[in-house]
Amino acid sequence: MSKEKTIQSEVSGYISALLRSHFGKGPTSVYVTIKKPYILIHLRGFLAPMEKVLLKKKESKRVLETRDLLIDELKGEIKENLRSIANLDVQEFYADWNLDSETGMLIGIMTDDVQLEDFEWPDTIDKKAFESKVANASEKAEKKPGSMESYWLNDRTLLVKRNQILVGIEMELIAEGYAEILKLAKRPLERRLLYDAHPEKVLGCPITEIFLDWNFSNDIGYVVFMLEPVKKIQN
Repeated sequence: MSKEKTIQSEVSGYISALLRSHFGKGPTSVYVTIKKPYILIHLRGFLAPMEKVLLKKKESKRVLETRDLLIDELKGEIKENLRSIANLDVQEFYADWNLDSETGMLIGIMTDDVQLEDFEWPDTIDKKAFESKVANASEKAEKKPGSMESYWLNDRTLLVKRNQILVGIEMELIAEGYAEILKLAKRPLERRLLYDAHPEKVLGCPITEIFLDWNFSNDIGYVVFMLEPVKKIQN
């Protein structure tokens, strides 16, 4: 097993055990993508028994609030363990969940500088056209990003970093202590607008999931697009 695969396996095992110990049930699968400075951890089959009960009672917001609170408490522990088991110096940590499909995304940002040659886009995709669709969707939800960078991690994973996206009323809500409420409201709205922008027409492949999270203090938003690679026809 290569060193990269070993690290991915160790991170996967650690995250599975951590979630199992705090939720009573771990994910059925964990897919780890590492391209410094980013580490993305895609969870599947992750929904605790008590959460299922709450969802039946239409209490999805309570589930999301609880998860956000718990992940916020665990951030320091996760960073420390990723450093010790995989030598990954994660400074920022984000999370989003899709309760309907029982999936989730954990995003870690490391201290390493971005090496653009590691994120080369396929020649067949118009990167600027894709970013234009994302920018237009952002403008409908808040405002056009002041700047934006998009990174092709692999044929299944695309990460977008948006800067300077918050409007005045959002900043005021955050300052007044309503950051969690704002986050819970923004996620479904922005996710819907991103789907409605039909970026798959530019990408040339279906989008299976979209995950979002923000660093409100620095006015940064992250979007992860999970893609379904187009199957190559064999002769």
